[in-house]
Formats: sequence, structure tokens, C-alpha cells
Amino acid sequence: MSEIPNIASASKRLRQSEKRKGLNRSRKAALKRVVKQIRLHIDAGEKSEAVSLLPQLAKAADKASKRNTIHKNRASRIKSRWVKKVQAL
Repeated sequence: MSEIPNIASASKRLRQSEKRKGLNRSRKAALKRVVKQIRLHIDAGEKSEAVSLLPQLAKAADKASKRNTIHKNRASRIKSRWVKKVQAL
């Protein structure tokens, strides 16, 4: 358990970091959710359903990247890899 800050500015920083932590987790979870759906469609051989999820993947990756939840190169890499996997079906 973390210690309780004594200084007002430290309390504010703690509140801000906890809020950002929650937002970052939700952005990463949204990205993982779309990736999981695409993976399930690829495993089932459903190319059209997987293709229809690619814009959602791009949106989730770009949002996470824009807010520095993930690095922009990681977002690009994720999009590129999943597009290749879907096209290979």
C-alpha cells in the first residue's frame, strides 16, 4: 500500500496519476478486445468479419497512441501485423 501524501501538490499528483492509470488501462483494454475478436474470426476462417473489425482496431490503436498510452510505432506495428494476418486468409 502506498503512503498518503502530506503535501497538497503531492495529493493532486496522486489523484492525477490514478485517473490517468484508469484511462490508460481502459484504452489498452479496448485495443486488446478488438485484437481478440479479430483473432477469433481468423481462427474460425471468417475473413469478412475480420476485415470489418480492422477499422475498429485502427481507431483503438490510434486513440491509445494519441494519448501516449502506447508508443506511435507500437500502434503502427499492431495495425500492420493484423492487416497482414487478415489478408493472408
